Amino acid sequence: MDGLTAVVLTYNERENVSRLLDSLSWISRVVIVDSYSTDGTTEIAGKYPNITLVQRPFDSFAGQCNFGLSNIETEWVLSLDADYVVTAELSAEIRKLDPSPSVAGYAVDFDYIILGRALRSSLYPARTVLYRRQLAQYRDEGHGHRVTVNGQVEKLSARMCHDDRKPLSRWIQSQDKYAIVEADHLLNMQSTHLEPQDRLRLAIYFAPAVMFFYLLFGRGLILDGWRGWYYVCQRVIAELLLSIRIIEQQHKLERLK
Repeated sequence: MDGLTAVVLTYNERENVSRLLDSLSWISRVVIVDSYSTDGTTEIAGKYPNITLVQRPFDSFAGQCNFGLSNIETEWVLSLDADYVVTAELSAEIRKLDPSPSVAGYAVDFDYIILGRALRSSLYPARTVLYRRQLAQYRDEGHGHRVTVNGQVEKLSARMCHDDRKPLSRWIQSQDKYAIVEADHLLNMQSTHLEPQDRLRLAIYFAPAVMFFYLLFGRGLILDGWRGWYYVCQRVIAELLLSIRIIEQQHKLERLK
């Protein structure tokens, strides 16, 4: 594939960024949109010859991504998080692509890495990471963001790795921030527009327990030993934080009535 630029969002990603950038040596230009990191992330990134660093105060994930797209001139964009790693199989598949004009993008599945080893399953969804720049636009959705690609999106056979090595304390802080935004999003959505799992989350009491049994037994993570247990505990903690923030938001709304 010719005419490809990668874009990466960063904020204090020193534990992750070098592994991602090592996996992108085959791309001639990688645009990093940094939210003024203070942990040495930009210094690490500056050691790579294919990096273009731009900085912008964080407002939202979609805002950062769309700003990143405005700094790209090639037809195709590979959009990545700092805790991704592009496998050799995936880079080889991308380089061999010869897309027809009808193809607007490509999605990939992920291997979720816990302390150096991939789990047999996770909740991490397939994502559209490769697309034609002019056909893509990001929008915020709850605590996260989603790209809308105007056209046909196909699935690549090779997989991406998600391998976040930031400290657990940082992960918990991030999840709590996400939970505040997600609680507000869910409570302000019309119930008819909610997915079944989101209706379950609004029930508060059941979601953490359902998550525990679903992942451990329904998705087979009990077979992954302590790494599977680690991931299950993380997801249950995330659901508990969301439940607590929903209770807080509901109490505030009741007081305003």
